[in-house]
Amino acid sequence: MVKKVLFVSAEVYPFAKVGGLADVAGALPKALHNLGVDVRIIMPYYGDIQRKSGEFNIKPTDVKNIPVVVGDIVERFSLYQAYLPGTDIPVYFVRSQRYFDRMGIYFDPETKKDFPDQDERLVFFAKAVLDAAPALGFPPQIIHTNDHHTSILPAYLKLTHSRHPIWRPVASVLTIHNLAYQGIFEKDVLYKMGLGEELFYPTGPFEFFGKVNFLKIGILFADVVNTVSPTYAKEIQTPEYGHKLDGLLRSVSHKLFGILNGVDTTVWNPATDQHIEYHYSAEDLSGKRKMKVVVLRQFNLPEDIDTPLIGMIGRMADQKGYDLVAQILPDLMKENLKMVVLGSGDPKYEKLFTDLAKKFPGKLGVYTGFNGPLAHKIEAGADMFVMPSRFEPCGLNQMYSLLYGTVPIVRKTGGLADTVIDADQFPEKGNGFVFEEYKPEALFGAIQRALNAFADKERWRSIMLRGMKEDFSWERSARKYLELYDKAIQFKYGTSAV
Repeated sequence: MVKKVLFVSAEVYPFAKVGGLADVAGALPKALHNLGVDVRIIMPYYGDIQRKSGEFNIKPTDVKNIPVVVGDIVERFSLYQAYLPGTDIPVYFVRSQRYFDRMGIYFDPETKKDFPDQDERLVFFAKAVLDAAPALGFPPQIIHTNDHHTSILPAYLKLTHSRHPIWRPVASVLTIHNLAYQGIFEKDVLYKMGLGEELFYPTGPFEFFGKVNFLKIGILFADVVNTVSPTYAKEIQTPEYGHKLDGLLRSVSHKLFGILNGVDTTVWNPATDQHIEYHYSAEDLSGKRKMKVVVLRQFNLPEDIDTPLIGMIGRMADQKGYDLVAQILPDLMKENLKMVVLGSGDPKYEKLFTDLAKKFPGKLGVYTGFNGPLAHKIEAGADMFVMPSRFEPCGLNQMYSLLYGTVPIVRKTGGLADTVIDADQFPEKGNGFVFEEYKPEALFGAIQRALNAFADKERWRSIMLRGMKEDFSWERSARKYLELYDKAIQFKYGTSAV
């Protein structure tokens, strides 16, 4: 079994979080560690984290002032260290005054636009990781990279570090959390990278429609690639979901796998959740009704405890199906229900839903912005959770919903298709309501079916309890990652891990 893993990510919960990647990066290493793996995490030391260094007890290490060349620039980095909260898993932070001391992770918080030197930041981080592990004296068996932010590392291992005493035996894994974000830059990034110019030609490894695509590079050079659900691994090999990489992904299908994300049940568990006022379980659901009152009050909605309450949480974007919800809301508000929405993102949706809440007072409550504790309350207090995504690599909220007895209404795509079973189609094992076509009337029909089921209290309770008994533990997923690591070594050497 693989014993040493270096986990590389641009964001890790609770230090820095933009999306689901941070949740995975904060939870999967814990599950691997519990299975006996010496896993260590490395990430950039953003200004946002530096401001909270005392909270996380982040300390400098002896690794200091190591030079990294990025094109014509020589920038030095030092390493800082903390531990993943509640564990003894080391988390190393790469500090660079030039690239990471600023506030913001991927974009400038003032302009809301990508940093103009984002390509340099990613190149610098990749090169710093290659120097950090030897400086720490940590020779991993696997380097686990995540999304385009770190996906050029496998290319360095193959092209420039294949004879390095520490890196030579290391196999690489690339996890794609969302194929839509690929890290596409102008050709001059190759000079900054210090490799790939001779491989930049039409359809070549470093060429993508006249530009350079970091994710494409990672897919080609990683020993194995995986996505965060089995269905998404299949979907991205089609033109509809492949974002112009479907042909490439089909060509590497022999090393492409899907592993469903898990849920960190130390954070998401209705029996112990620190963010909810009343706890409950499958054996005693009384706390859930009390949480429903909490949510209704939070959104200034009438406390009609027996009226179905639908929740929706997520980034306000077309991908998440906000366009479908907006189209059906006027008709939906005619039904006997209430709805609460929490999210931020596209300004047009923030304004649209804020305006709709004013149009339907007492029926619709909207909170625009990020509010972690409120997300927990909604998951606990809502009766149903709507997640009509256009595509969804894995999705976590539908899994949270199932564990909280909040019946999900989802579109059949990606991880949603792997976790939610339609209760009408499969009465004995259904745990939610599923629709297939990305059309407003299909979503509306699924919600109406859920409302009909809600009216049958005995049936509804059965659907709730089936969801609450699902196993979405990270241990299950971590064991599959150990198998994946073994495959990576097999593909690199043609032998199994020892």
